[in-house]
Amino acid sequence: MLRELLQQDRTFEFSPAPLATPDVIALAHDPEYVQAFVEGRLSAPAIRRIGFPWSREMVDRTLASAGGTLAATEDALTRGWGGTLAGGTHHALSGEGAGFCVFNDIAIAIRLLQHQRRITRAAVIDLDVHQGDGTAAIFANDPDVFTFSMHGEANFPFRKQLSRLDVALPDRTEDEAYLARLTEVLPQVFAFEPEIVFYQSGVDALASDRLGRLQLSREGLMARDRMVMRQVRDLGAPLVITLGGGYSDPIFLTAEAHANTFRVAAEVFAENQKEGKPRE
Repeated sequence: MLRELLQQDRTFEFSPAPLATPDVIALAHDPEYVQAFVEGRLSAPAIRRIGFPWSREMVDRTLASAGGTLAATEDALTRGWGGTLAGGTHHALSGEGAGFCVFNDIAIAIRLLQHQRRITRAAVIDLDVHQGDGTAAIFANDPDVFTFSMHGEANFPFRKQLSRLDVALPDRTEDEAYLARLTEVLPQVFAFEPEIVFYQSGVDALASDRLGRLQLSREGLMARDRMVMRQVRDLGAPLVITLGGGYSDPIFLTAEAHANTFRVAAEVFAENQKEGKPRE
């Protein structure tokens, strides 16, 4: 549904996601866990924590999800920004999956860039309504990665990890309070001077979301995206957009909100080109 919406815009280029290889995934995950998942050897409790039944189709979809984020990262490095219509699987820890997340695509992309010595500092801006616990745990001891999560205080996961910066919001937070808090804390991310920024742009903070517990409007989410993207653009850092969660009823509202994130990105980076600012 999201792809169909964006194709109607005639603004975006689409490419099939390549499959990430197990050796690249193992830069961020325990190699035995990676192989056990690929080969279908995970225990029943491990599969239950992920939340999906194992199948060969699930393996291919998972490898493509991580591969899509890797491809979007390359686009960001060469064009200024890139995005994937999947990814944002921020609950996956190094040695296990959880919350519908098998592998942590953002962590994989950052670890590959580090392995290739293409960056020194990276930042993750995670505005999904659920804390990016897996990302926080994977980079807990890495001083070169700034993890920021702004999420619902009373929402999943109920045992939170420690990001470099965590902002927990009460249930039913609306646009004005949300945007004011984001305005207040974002400068801490950019003071870190990241050389690339990964944006987990979940739209489950929508008031229509069945699992979100916050009360943001369509316009509030677009203002959120615009705020983040303009500041990343002005920093001169490449931006990688991953999808994250969304569970609105009707589901069209989720697809529309995700589409608006990409529309805002196209708008913001078009402004960049009009103003003649270089993109790194």
